[in-house]
Amino acid sequence: MKTFLRVFLLILTVLVSIAAWLMLPWYILLGIAVLFVLWLLFTRRGQQTGSVTQVGLSTLKQRIAASLVVVIGIAGVVGVLVALLAMAEGYRETLRKSGSEDSAIVMRGASAAEVMSTLSRDSIVAINDAPGVARDAQGRALISPELIVAANLPLKDGSGDDGSVQVRGVGDQAWAVRPSVKIVSGRKFETGRRELVAGSGAQRQFAGLEPGHVIKLGSQDWTVVGIFHSGDAMDSEIWGDAEVVASTYNRGSSRSSVTAKLSSAAAFKGFKAALANDPRLDVDTTTTLEYFNKQSEQMTTVLRAIGIVVGVIMALGAVFGALNTMYASVAARQREIGTLRAIGFRGVPVVVAVMLETLLLALLGGVIGGLLAWLIFNGYTASTIAGGVGQLTFQFKVSPQLLWTGVKWAMAIGFIGGLFPAVRAAHLPVTEALRSA
Repeated sequence: MKTFLRVFLLILTVLVSIAAWLMLPWYILLGIAVLFVLWLLFTRRGQQTGSVTQVGLSTLKQRIAASLVVVIGIAGVVGVLVALLAMAEGYRETLRKSGSEDSAIVMRGASAAEVMSTLSRDSIVAINDAPGVARDAQGRALISPELIVAANLPLKDGSGDDGSVQVRGVGDQAWAVRPSVKIVSGRKFETGRRELVAGSGAQRQFAGLEPGHVIKLGSQDWTVVGIFHSGDAMDSEIWGDAEVVASTYNRGSSRSSVTAKLSSAAAFKGFKAALANDPRLDVDTTTTLEYFNKQSEQMTTVLRAIGIVVGVIMALGAVFGALNTMYASVAARQREIGTLRAIGFRGVPVVVAVMLETLLLALLGGVIGGLLAWLIFNGYTASTIAGGVGQLTFQFKVSPQLLWTGVKWAMAIGFIGGLFPAVRAAHLPVTEALRSA
């Protein structure tokens, strides 16, 4: 019964410690680390722990192969985890940069995305006259009625397969409403003509999107006349004149949404209230920042969940590797541990010393894994379906926060891998340890 309770309490301690380690902010963990260092320097047991740790580290050269198993295993876990989380972070960041608090998007009521929305010409006129909309030097409202359709284009990977691209029909005001969109090659499309400009991300993803090339959309030939770059989700789209896109896809005078540039972020509340109180309208109004954040939530959650599940599976393998290595280390050092116990070293210094050795190996593995993930994946370009319409091109983002997360996972693996061998070392009978070969 005592053995069962001891094991139960040990497992409970592990679970609570790991949860706290992964959840606590860095400054609290830093404070704990400082207190631990002070304990090592200024207490008798702490100094004993330092001595045992130094002895253990001095024998690493004789156990280099086994130690590398721990380091490489943990580096692999951290590298994969950080890479997958960087995918989610890059996806979220790309969509987040697509919006702002001083611009609004208006869609038909209860529409989850632009492609599901339809606004009539009368609705667009009413939105144009709403208070809070910014105006240009000529007094024109800075609103952009836009039409969203999906088209299939051959992918650039040489597979011969088609991918879905989002086609956005816009007018002249779209460039003023979205000042981040800049032509980097060629020119803008001309009003009333079947001409397109492609985002730089779409150009990388799909074949035939170079200036001067002709592609087929909706059974019609369109000429690509320019490439634009915005650094956000718009990069994954192709743009054309809204009237021509509407006639090609038989959409009449309707539009999917209206994006409005507001006079200030504070004007949004009045703008939204005016549209909500207009009996002619049945619309939902949000800031573009909120809209694109919502669009990213589901996919970001899925990508993060995949990263954590894969990380946990790989971490289990790394934990068993660390356990085997540290159990072998304890077995090889039985006489040494027994001698230390015989001359007055208590169990706590032995436990902490064995765990410190494992944690240092885990820290090295975490740093290597995070560095490799940053070198290989930071800025790596990928694409996925976004909003059920087109492929969104985005870049992996290995942020300092993700690297810190990877290090915390590494240390958690090291903690589990070192705790049980450390407890065994501390409970090893002195006489048995001294008799060992």
